[in-house]
Amino acid sequence: MLNQIIQNWKPYCKEDYFVGIGSTRKVYRVLDYVIKVHLYPIGYKQSQNEFEIYNSMADKGYAPLLAQTYYVDEYISIQRYCRPLELKNNQSYEIKVDEHQQLLPHLFEEVLEILDKDYDCFDLKDSSNFGLNADGKLVLTDYGMTKSLYETEWVPLAEEGILPQIHFDFCGSCGIKKELRMYGDNDKDKRCFDCGKE
Repeated sequence: MLNQIIQNWKPYCKEDYFVGIGSTRKVYRVLDYVIKVHLYPIGYKQSQNEFEIYNSMADKGYAPLLAQTYYVDEYISIQRYCRPLELKNNQSYEIKVDEHQQLLPHLFEEVLEILDKDYDCFDLKDSSNFGLNADGKLVLTDYGMTKSLYETEWVPLAEEGILPQIHFDFCGSCGIKKELRMYGDNDKDKRCFDCGKE
């Protein structure tokens, strides 16, 4: 099935299979896999990082805490599917050891420390970067953004209005307060993703 998805991924990238969207990649589910479509070259770099980090961490025995990245090319990456965490009040939140103890797998804090120190990973405690495994424990699904990539490429592109930044505000269409994708200071389109703004 994996080879079939790699060779013929485009038909799966439609609304019926949509899982989520970040600032640089859009995600679709196919059975036990997700297809991460690179919206910008920086998304490709994140996927390459995930592929390298997963294989290195798996060699150290930490594979269960990271969603496996099976394949990467300039257009897509294929990763193991993990059930996404629910939003709270229509927004993501910080994973806290004391508050989310029941969700934490064995060696959770150790793995985050290794990813921070050895791989320069960025934003490791945001709930949007996690999914849940079959046992209801956290698994990192988005771990390819490094601090250096964020500072040297993501921030300048976001400041130019090329990449969206997430703001928590009222949607101008549905009126619900939620995360909005805003493209620079001059972006006046305050619609949420559900109301049609990508």
